[in-house]
Amino acid sequence: MSVKAFKLVSAVEREMLMGDKTYINIECIECCGKNLYIGTNDCFIYHFLLDEKVSTAGKITFAATKQLHKYLGLKKPVSELKAASALTRLLVLCDNTITLVNMINLEPVPTGARIKGAVTFTLNENPVSGDPFCVEVCIISVKRRTIQMFMVFEDRVQIVKEVFTPEQPCAVAVDGYYLCLALTTQYIILNYNTGVSQDLFPYCSDEKRPIVKRIGRQEFLLAGPGGLGMFATVDGISQRAPVHWSENVIGAALCFPYVVALDDEFITVHSMLDQQQKQTLPFKEGHILQDFEGKVIVATNKGVYILVPLPLEKQIQDLLASHRVEEALVLAKGARRNIPKEKFQVMYKRILQQAGFIQFAQLQFLEAKELFR
Repeated sequence: MSVKAFKLVSAVEREMLMGDKTYINIECIECCGKNLYIGTNDCFIYHFLLDEKVSTAGKITFAATKQLHKYLGLKKPVSELKAASALTRLLVLCDNTITLVNMINLEPVPTGARIKGAVTFTLNENPVSGDPFCVEVCIISVKRRTIQMFMVFEDRVQIVKEVFTPEQPCAVAVDGYYLCLALTTQYIILNYNTGVSQDLFPYCSDEKRPIVKRIGRQEFLLAGPGGLGMFATVDGISQRAPVHWSENVIGAALCFPYVVALDDEFITVHSMLDQQQKQTLPFKEGHILQDFEGKVIVATNKGVYILVPLPLEKQIQDLLASHRVEEALVLAKGARRNIPKEKFQVMYKRILQQAGFIQFAQLQFLEAKELFR
């Protein structure tokens, strides 16, 4: 049973990025507030300002204004971008080197600070240092079976720790001292401070692309065997039931209360509250799906799109209108963390009342009585 949870809205059209140069492909994206950064296969970074516009009818559109673009001087693709807004720095991975550039003018920092030998990297969103003018960066090193932790400041970098892993790591997410790692044959949780590791479940990285995503404090989302999206805490347990994805998921993102997944044909939306698939959006040739501060962005090689969530109250009303009372109540309860307390209580009372009348009309008097009570 479908719910209209998201609308797909175009943000950057191919002409804005590449004109008639068909060989240019989007390799990576980063979004920080209104700033959208795009890294391409011909070693350029593009900076756009995204302006959200709402029509009188409530329709949302995005206007992207190009600020500037910068050539990094190599014949290699820009493979990853991460913004460190507190430092006004953009971390750029190209040719196994992470360079620090200014977020506004895209110029490299004058000191030339960089991290060499990185296959991929991620930021620690739950940092342990407590220094607001520093970001913690975890890299998978070009050295075999090695993870390195760095502290990155405005104009310098400092290695903090080097950790060896039982197998070659291919994907990593960080929370505090905990690393959630996809190795060659399994996922593990590793505390890089104590060195204690815990196996999660087997996985063959040769057959499928692993997905490791931090979704909240001490919790990760992983692409498990059999097309399952599995949740795992740093203690190695799962506090939520898995969601059923397709076998060939490319990327996953979280926009509470939904988990969004991308495969080669569709974007699928599952509820974290009841694990049901709620929406399917056809989307061909997608290769990036990421969430940035609650904004879910998907991209093909040529264009960037934003998944705009419909207001939760509208989704709940749509469910009630189709007499899906249980689903509406589950979603309403889940909405508690997104809505101010007083507003939620007023809304929830009204929803219980509506649900009661629906049950009453269906002659389910005991259920209706409970809801009215």
